[in-house]
Amino acid sequence: MSIKKIITVFFLMVLTLPSLACDICGCGVGSYYIGILPEYNKRFLGLRYQYKSLQTHLGPQGERTPLTADETYQSAELWGGWNFGKKFRVLAFVPYNFNERNSQEASGKKNGLGDIAVMGYYNLINHSGTLGKKLLVQSLWVGAGIKVPTGKYEPTERLVVQESPNNFQLGTASTDFTVNAAYDIRYNDLGLNLNANYKLNTENRYAYRYGNKFTANALVYYKFRVANTLTLAPNAGILYETAEKDVENKKYAVDVSGGYSFSAVAGVELTMKRLSVGANYQNVRSQDLAGGRVYAGNRLMVHMSIPF
Repeated sequence: MSIKKIITVFFLMVLTLPSLACDICGCGVGSYYIGILPEYNKRFLGLRYQYKSLQTHLGPQGERTPLTADETYQSAELWGGWNFGKKFRVLAFVPYNFNERNSQEASGKKNGLGDIAVMGYYNLINHSGTLGKKLLVQSLWVGAGIKVPTGKYEPTERLVVQESPNNFQLGTASTDFTVNAAYDIRYNDLGLNLNANYKLNTENRYAYRYGNKFTANALVYYKFRVANTLTLAPNAGILYETAEKDVENKKYAVDVSGGYSFSAVAGVELTMKRLSVGANYQNVRSQDLAGGRVYAGNRLMVHMSIPF
């Protein structure tokens, strides 16, 4: 691995961070946490389940009030990847969302198809060699994607609840775009995985634009190989999300929107010849969401996939 390649990777990852900005904790109309992809050569198809929660309509100091609502966001997501040769990769996500809100005043549920997203990647760096007597492997994938408004958006939701984020939706009613980068470096069985995703949102036909979103995670993992038939890879790291404020009618910033959250992540990936399964738990360690009017709970994700 040359010094030039190391410097290139370093600056690509660092320069991406400061200029990017996510939905509140990735709930509702969501952000795109990818993490460690399952191992596959050509194609894979699988399912992901995600669970997230919010407390909304908190008081000015973040305290619970009679108006406070407990919201949960669950999604069952069909996802897949396809490699075209050695340089190109496409990932696709088709979510089905289950949203639920409970408060003293009212409760409700929304179930249905979410917004479908497709991301394309180009393999900028793919290097395999030795350092000392051990294997050193690194790859860098960069690309872009599009999210289409297939999920239902209800404009009355925004009008009814002015002091809560416009998050209790199945979709955004807007066509949005992403810029993505994924870097992985592994020294024998010890590896580091980095992902960054920037989501640029457009205004929907109801004159509402969700704030641009940024998600980044770093995971350290170690691969334990069992009898050449199974690979167990525990991992741990951090997840950072931040959002700009939403905008109405091209000029009015929505106060109950935007902010950041910082989470510790722990998980495990299990890979067999014809099946990959994994799970991770995201413990929110620090947050400042919607000016303190929203509090995000911890999150869970499990997935399975089949390479073919």
